Amino acid sequence: MAIRAGISHRFMDHLEHLSKDKKLYRYIKHQERVVLPFEKNIYLYLCFSIISQQLSTKVAKVIQQRFLDLYKKKKPSLNDIITTPFDTLKGIGLSDSKTNYLLNVCIFFIENKLTDQKLYKMSDEALIDLLTQIKGVGRWTVEMILMFAMQREDVFAADDLGIQQKMCAIYDINAGNKKEMKIKMQAIAQKWSPYKTYACRYLWGAKL
Repeated sequence: MAIRAGISHRFMDHLEHLSKDKKLYRYIKHQERVVLPFEKNIYLYLCFSIISQQLSTKVAKVIQQRFLDLYKKKKPSLNDIITTPFDTLKGIGLSDSKTNYLLNVCIFFIENKLTDQKLYKMSDEALIDLLTQIKGVGRWTVEMILMFAMQREDVFAADDLGIQQKMCAIYDINAGNKKEMKIKMQAIAQKWSPYKTYACRYLWGAKL
């Protein structure tokens, strides 16, 4: 059993709560504990999320590293990115659309004077409403930022294909009717609140 003694009280809270779902807990108990990351430079993680869209984790990491290598340092500024020639950005392995989306993110952050401090003060839904105004940024993309960069504990990525596949398998949900499938998924996920993010992370890690 990968989950060990001596872990934080906060972790025990979410583990204790999610263990009430016996079907989910069968897969939780074989995994290392989930710790939600807290990151700075949210604009950069939004760029990474765009880069990762529709790519395998392995390929996404390669292109992300190429992106960072353009700047000879770990974290380019917003101005660094928007002053990079379009063809140079595209040349790391991006489509025209993704290249434009990266630039859209940076321009939006500059024009709206967005900082990490401002973003961290906002609620999940307020952040989703704000950032989905950027062309190329959808709800799923912002949810990934909330879950993997901003330590938001109660986010449910209902549109994520991996989550859909795992939940359909674990809870015997028929994926044929997408509308009905999502209704059932939401009903199950509501029982995980206020720790839906952790549940999603364990679902992604589940070996079925």
